[in-house]
Amino acid sequence: MITLGFVYVLAGLTFAIFAALGLGDRSNPKRFGNAAFWGLLALSMLAGDRLGDFGNGLLVLALVAIAGTGQIGRAPGGEVPAGVQAERAAKYGNFLLVVALIIPVVALAGTFLFKWVPGLADPKQATLISLGIGVLIALAVGMARLRPAPLLPAQQGRRLLDAVGWAAILPQMLASLGAVFALAGVGEVVGDLIGAAIPQGSLFGAVVAFGLGMALFTMVMGNAFAAFPVMIAAVGMPLLIKQYDGNPAVVAAIGMLAGFCGTLMTPMAANFNLVPAALLELKNPYGVIKVQIGTAIPLLAVNILFIWLFAF
Repeated sequence: MITLGFVYVLAGLTFAIFAALGLGDRSNPKRFGNAAFWGLLALSMLAGDRLGDFGNGLLVLALVAIAGTGQIGRAPGGEVPAGVQAERAAKYGNFLLVVALIIPVVALAGTFLFKWVPGLADPKQATLISLGIGVLIALAVGMARLRPAPLLPAQQGRRLLDAVGWAAILPQMLASLGAVFALAGVGEVVGDLIGAAIPQGSLFGAVVAFGLGMALFTMVMGNAFAAFPVMIAAVGMPLLIKQYDGNPAVVAAIGMLAGFCGTLMTPMAANFNLVPAALLELKNPYGVIKVQIGTAIPLLAVNILFIWLFAF
């Protein structure tokens, strides 16, 4: 049976290759920092379960130290010339899109297949496993048809990851932070503070507090999945669901949407807001956020209204 370990091994080997290629790139003055950062991340994927909590904690501190001291950087050059890109686009046409679409198609198909046919893969991790298989299939199809240099995909992947830098692993770090907050009882503390601010017996006040809290905590933590356990423990479960008998599905689902509104307005959600700006080489690194705020605020208001209308 294929388990989540397959995904960890695949990711670990990928980061290890990036670390080795980065170490050999003498044109990059920060090649040692890059190699150490991606190498440690590869170690966490390949052997994290054997390092133990203390070992993984030290590894995370090392990652923070490398990134915090500015030891990660991108080497100059390495881009495929625009003329070559245009020539390949004209030659291969829509096939390039087909390669990209293989990944989501395989991920979707595998999600259903692994749940219908028992014994092939862990059904609880079917989507992640399918996503990893989809990446391998897309890579194989692209290599067979386009016939690039053997190391070109890895070199370009490394260049892309070096450009993104530490922000590439920020979602993973923030999601872990959310779990730590939940275990530490932060939700209960926040609930006490919010409970004191909400007028006694005010359902709408509790709904507003939950929706705004989801958005604000998401902005702080950069991830709605990290904010959710805190806010559901603080307001969602004790007030909206237990005290006011709200529909748990509506509260949870639309509450997550309220959190996603916060995602649109924070640099902490680096994979959504800072990475695209870096890849597109925008002059303003916060340009994506500035454009999204006009959508996020009214959308947040609508989500809060929907919780109030449909959950009770």
